[in-house]
Amino acid sequence: MEAALGTEGGKFGKYGGKFIPETLVPAINELESAYTAFKDDPVFLKDLDYYLTKFAGRPTPLYYAKNLTEYAGGSRILLKREDLLHGGAHKTNNTIGQALLAKRMGKRRIIAETGAGQHGVGTAIACAALKLQCEIYMGSRDMVRQKSNVFRMRLLGAKVHEVNTGSKTLKDAINEALRDWISNVQDTYYLIGSVVGPHPYPTMVRDFQCVIGNEIRSQIHDYSPRSPDFIVACVGGGSNAMGSFYPFITDKATSLVGVEAGGKGLNSRQHCASLLAGSEGILHGMQTYILQDKYGQVSHTHSISAGLDYPGVGPEHAYLKDIDRVKYVDCTDELAVDAFVRLCKLEGIIPALESSHAVAYAMKLAKKGQKNQDIVVTLSGRGDKDLGIVSRYLQREREHK
Repeated sequence: MEAALGTEGGKFGKYGGKFIPETLVPAINELESAYTAFKDDPVFLKDLDYYLTKFAGRPTPLYYAKNLTEYAGGSRILLKREDLLHGGAHKTNNTIGQALLAKRMGKRRIIAETGAGQHGVGTAIACAALKLQCEIYMGSRDMVRQKSNVFRMRLLGAKVHEVNTGSKTLKDAINEALRDWISNVQDTYYLIGSVVGPHPYPTMVRDFQCVIGNEIRSQIHDYSPRSPDFIVACVGGGSNAMGSFYPFITDKATSLVGVEAGGKGLNSRQHCASLLAGSEGILHGMQTYILQDKYGQVSHTHSISAGLDYPGVGPEHAYLKDIDRVKYVDCTDELAVDAFVRLCKLEGIIPALESSHAVAYAMKLAKKGQKNQDIVVTLSGRGDKDLGIVSRYLQREREHK
């Protein structure tokens, strides 16, 4: 696996790093040493490939969304179907990789945080397959929003801890998972779900998710002799986006677009657009862009999508923004729900609300684009978990009319 563009000592430019309590230093150093030792180990990579292909169902297809393309007009839209991966989202790429690493490190207890529940489900799946103990921290607000995924996690053998502090969402679940890890570093592995946290997590998670972009690079040749003109992906913490973007970072023929959760609009302060409306700060062991007030207190966030409801972003995204390699835009709740419904009706595909943010922007991009251009959208997950949320949203919209 390649070293990150612009990375040195766990830093992406000035972002990233290890801002951790002293008690976690030995655990982080142990993890970094283990990952360095195993990431290019032929036996480890053979095991990873086995589980990704025979168990999780890779490769996922790159699908020409003909009806959506005709509706939008202009450029061709292709969907990278991570929603078809076992577990229903791209998260399984990373959970299998880290769970295999944890097992080689001799860790038998796995803890994780989750927002929309897909990372929790992916972690529970990997732990069941590899006979590891699994405990998941989840904000009580997200547990209400994502009841079906809570049941799935428990059905898969995971213990789910309800977090009732702060905003009761992903940020607070991460805080509780970190507290657990500090108390149980000897036998516990913390399986982070996105390209966030202290080094080596952002690099490691990105590497496990690069299978998405590597497959796009080979599969695009079924449709075109050249690289895609655009790759569009949603960005919360940013793992599906980094996995899609990274293999194309040096390919200037491909424009990369990350779509943040605009919530009720950037002027409303009810959004999760850290890159567009945040400022530099330190959160969860990393230096990055975060949403914070003038006193440095982390702001409350809002998104209809639980998986994007996070006040920070992976440090590599912060770096890619600063060097203008990736364009970051926002999408409101309203436009995301509209894209959710459109994809259902036009293509027979129910996308996750997270992915719907990317679909919404891709439709806008296609309308302005040329017919000979290709837009690849990473459909990061499926939307079964979001049906209740969308149903209630549409009901409220009908009542207000």
